Order: sequence, then structure tokens, then C-alpha cells
Amino acid sequence: MELEQLYIILKYVFLGLLQGFTEPIPISSSGHLQLAQHFLGIDIGGDSFTFELLVNTASLIAVLIIYRNDISRLVVRGLSFVKTRNPEDKKEFNFIIFLIIGTIPAGVLGLLFNEDISRFSTVTVVAITLMITGIALFIIRNMRGNRGEAGLTMKDAVIIGLVQAVALIPGISRSGATMIAAIARGIHQETALRFSFLLFIPVSLGGMILSISDFINDPRLAELWLPYVLAFLASLIASYFSLKWFMGIMAKGNLIYFAIYCLIVGPIVLLVINL
Repeated sequence: MELEQLYIILKYVFLGLLQGFTEPIPISSSGHLQLAQHFLGIDIGGDSFTFELLVNTASLIAVLIIYRNDISRLVVRGLSFVKTRNPEDKKEFNFIIFLIIGTIPAGVLGLLFNEDISRFSTVTVVAITLMITGIALFIIRNMRGNRGEAGLTMKDAVIIGLVQAVALIPGISRSGATMIAAIARGIHQETALRFSFLLFIPVSLGGMILSISDFINDPRLAELWLPYVLAFLASLIASYFSLKWFMGIMAKGNLIYFAIYCLIVGPIVLLVINL
């Protein structure tokens, strides 16, 4: 294997690991990919769309694996409520409706303003939005909600959905934004985490389906199939273990560490790029 080919493989694997590790935790995976490419001189250029699609799909698969029992429960009992109107299944049916409602804002804005949003993808914007994320995490760090799945409301779904739409801006963590909104609404941490990542599924699936034709028509797909496959696997593994790790952190309520991280990294990035 030539050194250049080895470098390309290592580059894609590194970025796959970075995206996978940062996707589940509230520090913005897209923002960190932007910072890595800028400061480490790692450029994927015109391949960025295909790469992001692959690694996001890998993260989606990791979420599906981890939450497979919840997904199965929601589908079975949600359909049961539709057929039988059994009150015991209403909670799951409502949860599905809330997920659909929460998906709409990001889906609509993503379709209408995707190109405009992409223009905000700069290192300066990432630095600022990391600080905003850090401040929000610091504010809710000690909040302990007491509302579980049964306590979710339509208003919760709308607010969390709108916040997820805001997270289309690079540097705003999708998982962080939706969990912050949920916890601020008095929702229990475990439920906030579950709702956030189940909400990730339809948004990610929609983006994947809409992008299949672009992926197939990628002119460099045949050339870069091996780096793509390895980046996909790296992201899948990193996403799985990162989410498992983060679930333990959420159970202990240690969001302060992520707040501190964002509040340190953001100003440092601003300082460095303005020197």
C-alpha cells in the first residue's frame, strides 16, 4: 500500500472516529469535524457530503441498536392502541406522535434552507456556538426533572422540535440542544435522553433517503470505497460506545463537564484564529 493511500485511509478513519465519538455527546459532531479539518489540515474537500452521509448513517445504526427494545415497544404498543384503543398503550402512541411533531421543524427548515445553513459552517461560528452550548449546559446542569414518558405534552414536543431545528447551525449540538430543552421543561434526564435520540432517528433517516441518489452518483465512490467503509465502521463503533458512556453520565447528572469543555474550547478557538 502506498503512503498516500495509507494517509487517506487514516484520515477518513480518524474523522469517522471523531464524528462517531462526538455525535451522541453534547459538544457538536459537525462542529468538531469542522475544527479538525481546519486546525489539523485534514481536507476531504468535495467528498464531505458523501462522508457526512456515511458517518451519520453509522451513528444512526448505533442508536437503533442501543434503543432497539424501546423502538420495538413503541411500535408494538403504538399499533396496539390504534387497533384496540387500550388505555394502557396510549402512552406509547402519544410518544410516537410527539416524535413526529418534534421532527417536523428540522425537516422543513433542512429542506428549505440547507444551502443557506451551510454558509454558516465556519470555524468562527463553531467557536461561538460551542460557547452558547456550554452556557446552556451550565444553566441546566443541576436541574432534575420529574416528568417521564407519561408526562410528555404536545408543547414539549413542539419546543424540543424547534430547538432541534436551531441545531442545524454548525456547532450547536443536536443531542445537547434537544436534551437541554427537555430538561429545562422539567423532563427527567433518562426520558430526555431517550426522546432526544429517538428523535434523531426520523431526521437522520429522512436525510439519508433524500441523499441516496447523490451518494450513488459520487464520482469518487469507486476510488474511495475502502476509506469510506473503514470510516463508516469507525463511526459505528465509536458512536455505540460513546452513547453507552454518555447514558451513564446522564444517569449521574454530570453535564457540567461538557459545559466546561465547550466554554474552554470555544474561546481558545476564537483566540487562535484571531492571532
